[in-house]
Amino acid sequence: FLSSEKMLRRRAKSKLGCTKSDEALSKSEQDSSDENQSDKENKLQFECDEDSDYEPAEKKRRGRGSGLNSKSLQVNSKVKSKARAKGKFKAEMLPSGEDGAKMEGWREVDEADVAPCLPTFRPLRTPGPQLIMMAPYTALDLFQLFFTKSALQTIVKNTNENGRAHCSTKYHTWTDITLKDMYSFLSLVIYMGFVKCCALTDYWRCGTLYDLPFPRKVMSGNKWLGILQALKLSSLEDDAKNEKKKGTPEFDCLANIKPLYDDIREACRHNYQPRQEMAVDVRMVASKAKVPLKKFMKNKSVHWGFKLFVLADCSNGYTYDFLVYEGESGKALSDTVMSLINPSILGSGYKLYLDNIYTTPSFFRDLLKHKILACGTVRPHGAEFSKVKLNVLDQDSPRGSIRWLRSDSVLFLQWRDTKDIFLCSTIHPAHANKSTNKKTKNKGGRSPPKAIPPSVKDHSRCMVGVSLSDSQIGYYQVLRKTRKWYTTFFYHFVDIAAVNAYFLYEELCKAKGELAAQQKVFRELLVEQLFEAGTERATAAPPQAPEPTETHHRLVYLTSDWADGWQKCKVCKTKTPVKCSSCNIPLCFSPQRDCYNDWHTESVLCRDTEG
Repeated sequence: FLSSEKMLRRRAKSKLGCTKSDEALSKSEQDSSDENQSDKENKLQFECDEDSDYEPAEKKRRGRGSGLNSKSLQVNSKVKSKARAKGKFKAEMLPSGEDGAKMEGWREVDEADVAPCLPTFRPLRTPGPQLIMMAPYTALDLFQLFFTKSALQTIVKNTNENGRAHCSTKYHTWTDITLKDMYSFLSLVIYMGFVKCCALTDYWRCGTLYDLPFPRKVMSGNKWLGILQALKLSSLEDDAKNEKKKGTPEFDCLANIKPLYDDIREACRHNYQPRQEMAVDVRMVASKAKVPLKKFMKNKSVHWGFKLFVLADCSNGYTYDFLVYEGESGKALSDTVMSLINPSILGSGYKLYLDNIYTTPSFFRDLLKHKILACGTVRPHGAEFSKVKLNVLDQDSPRGSIRWLRSDSVLFLQWRDTKDIFLCSTIHPAHANKSTNKKTKNKGGRSPPKAIPPSVKDHSRCMVGVSLSDSQIGYYQVLRKTRKWYTTFFYHFVDIAAVNAYFLYEELCKAKGELAAQQKVFRELLVEQLFEAGTERATAAPPQAPEPTETHHRLVYLTSDWADGWQKCKVCKTKTPVKCSSCNIPLCFSPQRDCYNDWHTESVLCRDTEG
């Protein structure tokens, strides 16, 4: 009986083991079928076509009751990596833009692009000079459009005030200058731009090497240097008020140049309406003044100096407006550009070309709301640049390759030349049917011409606008070394006025069908006319009473006896018995030595005595 009972128990245990093994086997088969099903779903997910509207569902949190284990996750990642390796992952979707549209991977040149709808160009004034085109303008008339009489009178007033306060000593008393003196001063400032001397005093030196009659004819050296020393653009009262605000938000770091700075900017905008294409770039004005306004820029030819944001017409380089960089104010660079290109003053439909420091897609969309188009280079690692890695230019892409994609109205472009160029544009299509070709050379000779996208071509052509203005200023620049930072800006404002006046002169010559002279000839005429404006004309001068006899420069003997009391001549150091009655200086006057006339025609000191 016991043995039979043991046998029954053994049979029951064996049956129970079989059922457990069957359940485990069925469970493993079910897991494998689930894995196969997930493989099929992953393949369907990553093998979707480029033009399909398929959007993968949002991934749910994987918890305990999700039905997915670690094995299925590993299989999903493996399938995804294999699909990408085989090229089956064809469409990678980007975050949607403002209009909800989806961007796919980078497209190639064989894929068509729809040209953007551009707003109509409607300037508020007729583009070009705001002058009477057939009127006879002189070089001085055009220069006075920027350095107006009211602006010069303000400078004269502030200079006299500063001279009386800081330039009067017991040995020298400041003498107030007039508007005509300022014209003479400006004529020599521009003259020194194309006639270079190492030191300022060399312009008034007498001798074989430094015999320049024009500076001595315009003004004495002591008077010109005195005006330069006392030159002031703002009043002392305004400077004192502004100095009390130092350290507060009301402090104006440009207060010392504000009067002339505002006048020049207003004159540049008033006398010219730019054409459709304009450019914004940075200009550096060299300076070694120890002020916080001075900045360092590694990529510019002038490394240390004052930083200016310049808006120029691309057709001729005319400086339409500019802003001096005042330091970090918490505002973005896009705000600076918007203050330069004011739609309420310019109009709509303008095309703006920028450098990569200003270019962001969001800023381009804001400009488009004001009906202003934009194109500019962009930094590929910027925060708003497309992060798509699918079908980008790689190491194997040949020169001339193009990749592009469009997000709402903004075009992103990659083009390979000697280096990769990245642009954003709201003006251009990605490529044109009749694109311009660029001839290139390799070591083996000429290679086939490469297609240039229209955005790259127009950007390279239009960014020359600011460079043209900079180069015209650099040819005959009046800037000189000075410790006073506001004097540096005064020199630069003179350059802007002279170059803009020359650009207006060229536009007037085109309208009349005449050949324009070179800038050097224009500046020479301007110097002569400024000199004439600073001197009394004989025809216009009222008649004057004759001078007393004792004030005439005439020769007299030193003593009553010509044989006694001889003194050394001021010029040749030879003893002479005569002197000048007005100068009271012994001078030779003989057939061999005519020191008397040499002294009165060439000496600066004698001119100072007369003045």
